Amino acid sequence: MKIGITIGDINGISPEVIIKALSNPSILNTFTPVVYGSYKVLSYHKNIVKDNNLVFHSINSAKQAVDNKVNLVNCWDDTVNITLGKATAEGGKYAYLALDRAMNDIKEGGLDAIVTAPINKNSMQLAKFPFPGHTEYFTHHDGKTNSLMLMSSDALKVALVTNHVPVSKVSGLITKELIIEKIKLLNKTLMEDFGHERPVICVLGLNPHASDDSLIGDEEEKIIRPAIVEAKKQGMVVTGPHPADGFFGSRQWTKADAILAMYHDQGLIPFKALTFGSGTNVTCGLSFIRTSPDHGTAYDIAGNNLAEESSFLQALFTAVDMVKNRKEYHESRENTLVRRIKKSADIHE
Repeated sequence: MKIGITIGDINGISPEVIIKALSNPSILNTFTPVVYGSYKVLSYHKNIVKDNNLVFHSINSAKQAVDNKVNLVNCWDDTVNITLGKATAEGGKYAYLALDRAMNDIKEGGLDAIVTAPINKNSMQLAKFPFPGHTEYFTHHDGKTNSLMLMSSDALKVALVTNHVPVSKVSGLITKELIIEKIKLLNKTLMEDFGHERPVICVLGLNPHASDDSLIGDEEEKIIRPAIVEAKKQGMVVTGPHPADGFFGSRQWTKADAILAMYHDQGLIPFKALTFGSGTNVTCGLSFIRTSPDHGTAYDIAGNNLAEESSFLQALFTAVDMVKNRKEYHESRENTLVRRIKKSADIHE
């Protein structure tokens, strides 16, 4: 299995957590890593990570990757000015280059999944990156009209109806059709990539107390509840709309396979409070697997050898598990279809 790893923001902790994660002895026994970045930049960060003997094997594309080695696709030869802890156009430019090379390789079948190290949105905008973030970038380049941001840990999974948008715009963006689409994407991902046979999805309300029967807003009754009813009609196990505070405070979340929140902070604040350091960001609805750690570029500690690699390791191993689960799911469906066809043929004989 080949897992592509993009370097992220070269001025943050991304290269540091990549180096530390790939130094884990279990990595090469589990998958073949293909890093997209720069030998010069990674060598610079290796000097920050003391007592590290990681060796990179240079290749031109993922199809040349060698098992039992940490492969590196050198995406640029420029001498880069690294400004630790700062958002710069250069930081965005090279993160963008690495993304494009990895995207090209997965389109050509050279990779089984992509794990992205954190980028900085200001740096990316300075580099004219035309997307709000990784999720939208991969959705566009995979030719999809919609995708779903899912934060996943062993204990808790939270997905979002809206991603990186101002809170003032959330209500206007939520529609019955959008919620149904997100529920379907989440249900499909839970079955294909996480091995749930019949997943239970809990949907949160938008307003405080899920509007208290329309006393505090009416989105629950006009939009969210009808979407849940329709999803149930389509055979999915969906409950809600639940008041977000009580849902997490009473530990109802422990009974759900996944939760669908209406907006970013409604879902991610409880997720990070409960699981920080062990969570993984997953983009659902793509033709390939994409994961990322649950933290950012951490400019405040960049260059100090203080970054923890646990979340990045979790993102790597989650990607591996998802690739295996998706393969097993489709093989199982194919085998079931073959048995049905054979049974039908026997009956007609």
